[in-house]
Amino acid sequence: MSTFDPCQPDQLEITTHKRWVNVHPVVLTLIAALSKTVNPSKISIDEITARSGHYLDRMGLFKAIGQKSPFTIIEHEPAGRFVPLTQIRSQDEQTNFISEMIPLLHLKPEQADAIKYTVGELIRNVLEHSKAKDGAFVAAQYYAKANIVRIGICDTGIGITKSIRQSWPAKDDLDALHLALTPGITGTTKREGGTEENAGAGLFFIKSMAVVARDYLTIYSGTGFYKLTKRDKRLKRFPKLHADPKRDRHTESNTAPNFSGTLVGIDISLDKISEFAALLAAIRETYINAIKERRKERYKKPKFI
Repeated sequence: MSTFDPCQPDQLEITTHKRWVNVHPVVLTLIAALSKTVNPSKISIDEITARSGHYLDRMGLFKAIGQKSPFTIIEHEPAGRFVPLTQIRSQDEQTNFISEMIPLLHLKPEQADAIKYTVGELIRNVLEHSKAKDGAFVAAQYYAKANIVRIGICDTGIGITKSIRQSWPAKDDLDALHLALTPGITGTTKREGGTEENAGAGLFFIKSMAVVARDYLTIYSGTGFYKLTKRDKRLKRFPKLHADPKRDRHTESNTAPNFSGTLVGIDISLDKISEFAALLAAIRETYINAIKERRKERYKKPKFI
């Protein structure tokens, strides 16, 4: 996100490197979401070469931003499988997208569960909490050689801070990200553990999957930026799952360019999450224990009558 500059919110300028392009799907979702906030006449694309242009065309960028593609789509290389940019505004569209996504990525059944769960949770968060009139923009790509799926999702809704502050006193955007990643906390209620419909588990579960896969997770909203960094994939032992996101190996900032929406990008190494049921069990145990500990600490506090 180092080249994202929102100083002119009524314009969208897109540039790429002249000789190469290596774009994570999360960047494409950001561009697609931003394109819905400006007049189409204010969107400009500069110096798109044939090599990068064909990739952006295959990923559906030109279609998503309402621009005519200057390129002819060519057959993509067999090493890469992808889900092009898709706009999702309802639960029905979410259901259809997830059912169509797995065949496009050519994943095995034991690999598909984790991806379906991750994408489903990310989209549900947007539809239920963001209040984004344009819904969610999603894209994904599978890299067969590395056996990794990269996923991006973006919306231009109210952002995580406004959502969390409906029930929890987040002091700033970064603090709101920490709360959103903490198990049992949701903007829909002050109750520890959330409600039956919103348990405050989605982002924590997704963060835990990234920890187990020893890959990246990026969350960006407002001026808050949180990035889970890679771990050594040669380690055989199951990594410890932390309820407190500040205890995970990560980088963070509260001075990112202000983005009035939410952006999430995640890499999932399929070699590390083949036992999806065991992974969910470990995540649920950490979730339950975290809520018990927080409730215990709260009841220990002195009450003055």
